[in-house]
Amino acid sequence: MKNKIKILAIETSCDETSVAVIENGRRVLSNIISSQINTHRVFGGVVPEIASRMHLESINHIIKEALEEANIGFKDVDVVACTKGPGLIGALLVGISAAKAISYGLNIPLIGVNHMEGHICANYLVHGDLEPPFGGLVVSGGHTYLVNVKDYENIEILGRTKDDAAGESFDKIARALGLPYPGGPEIDKRAKNGNKEAINFPRPLIDDNTYDFSFSGLKTSVLNYLNQKNQKKEQINIDDVAASFQEAVLDVLVKKSERLIKSFSMDKFIISGGVAANSSLIEKMQSVCDDNGVKLYYPTKIFCTDNAAMIGSAAYYNYISGKRDELDLKVYPNLELNE
Repeated sequence: MKNKIKILAIETSCDETSVAVIENGRRVLSNIISSQINTHRVFGGVVPEIASRMHLESINHIIKEALEEANIGFKDVDVVACTKGPGLIGALLVGISAAKAISYGLNIPLIGVNHMEGHICANYLVHGDLEPPFGGLVVSGGHTYLVNVKDYENIEILGRTKDDAAGESFDKIARALGLPYPGGPEIDKRAKNGNKEAINFPRPLIDDNTYDFSFSGLKTSVLNYLNQKNQKKEQINIDDVAASFQEAVLDVLVKKSERLIKSFSMDKFIISGGVAANSSLIEKMQSVCDDNGVKLYYPTKIFCTDNAAMIGSAAYYNYISGKRDELDLKVYPNLELNE
């Protein structure tokens, strides 16, 4: 095996068209992201058909730009990788089709990557000293997991959401408050000016004996509060609602994470996924980790949201473990973390 493995990685699971070149799973040679947020914002969320069309229109240009920024050509690429799931089926098909064409044309290995595994690997791009084993909280728009990362290719799921994911709840409450898409950053921003103790929203499953999550009841509670205010024609303090809602979500995430850290006597813990960009979550988890003598890792914001660099990192560890995919690789819109 070569000393320096260059992977061309493609990510098109939702509303970002991203292509990166990653060397040995850790070094980012390029990471180009073309976001569709402004297009979807007018609809209050992602429109799958529009997302697929925009991926198709931009993918070849983004591949070219990623190679140019990395200062390499197709002949220098050792492996091509793409997201195989989870995600929007039409969007995933654009990325996987491009990766298959490159694999066939260059006669190089093809690797389909689990998007959620990519979120975990995003930390490797930022923290050169991070190696398994460690615990982790993976919080994105569609998934919420507590995991025990035993090795690069051995991830044990200890807890997961039973219904709405944390990020999904943020987006839905933001929409109900009239805040623009994406909702997570907007809730975080408005919460800074609000009173987090103004409204006592429920903390579902916070005291149960599992590591599982449930946020649908909390979401319903917030929506009922807003409906009651509207029916009574009472003024709604958006900052207070945002702060109180966010505090309820973070209390559950942090308490479950601390329980995991203590139960497994962990000395390293990561946060990853889109919600890992939430400033209050980082502050709370940093405090918990400091209290328990644990080193906390989290990606920079650019690697929290969807990006191809994290897919390239995950692909590298798949590759060196011997995994390969054939040209009949399928997309898996509902893929779970270690499937």
